[in-house]
Amino acid sequence: MTRLNGRPLRILQITDCHLGRDADESLLGMKTADTLVDVLERAAQEDPFDLVLCSGDISNDGTTASYDRFVQIIRQHMPAVPVAWLPGNHDNPSSMRAIRAAAPRSDYLSIGGWNLIMLNSRVPFEERGELPLSELQRLERLLDSDPTTPTMIFLHHQLVPVGSAWIDQYVVSNAADFFAITDRFDNIRAVSWGHVHQEFYMVRNGVDLLATPSTCVQFKPLSDDFMVDSSMPGYRTYELHANGVYTTHVNRVSERAYSIDLASEGY
Repeated sequence: MTRLNGRPLRILQITDCHLGRDADESLLGMKTADTLVDVLERAAQEDPFDLVLCSGDISNDGTTASYDRFVQIIRQHMPAVPVAWLPGNHDNPSSMRAIRAAAPRSDYLSIGGWNLIMLNSRVPFEERGELPLSELQRLERLLDSDPTTPTMIFLHHQLVPVGSAWIDQYVVSNAADFFAITDRFDNIRAVSWGHVHQEFYMVRNGVDLLATPSTCVQFKPLSDDFMVDSSMPGYRTYELHANGVYTTHVNRVSERAYSIDLASEGY
């Protein structure tokens, strides 16, 4: 994939879709297939994208049917746009690989003068994140092989606390090992994740650390205890420029009335 007519590369990041085997799957009362459609319809109003990247928890039940549904929904709304994804704690990588359509990329892309590295922070049957030695070694090999091209890294779990104590207990447990590798390279522009169902931004050693809102239920920022937020489903866009500069924005669905259990104490 190459940049067209010198324009920046445009990426749509969606995350935490929580689709199920059935079309009416819901999370805390919110029908997740409907909200994903709303997000894609909102995103389709923008300039065209060159890549859709989903940063985990695509499924709520890990079934092959849920991943088929995800691909079908994407194809209905953005039929010609390439897709990449990576697993979250609710996902089943075996089911992801077994979908009827060609499985989206889940490891690494070099496109438009940028490198995009996707990491698997999933720990089977656990909520927390961890990067196994094999993923850390793969990350280091990829960075060593090209230490100059602007690079973004995507994973599911947060690498630093986002200020919500209840979900920060699931932070990547060996984040220090990740940073020991990435701190050696000055071509990394940003690291982005999902999992926390809220927007987040900070800078660490000159690298932007970002969290992207869920396409369904939102969690209230800066809350020690589990709390659902009233913010609308959202997504993040990136424009990656040839000179290594990028811009990013979070946009949300508007003017929708959803059924959601705002009093829930967990999910």
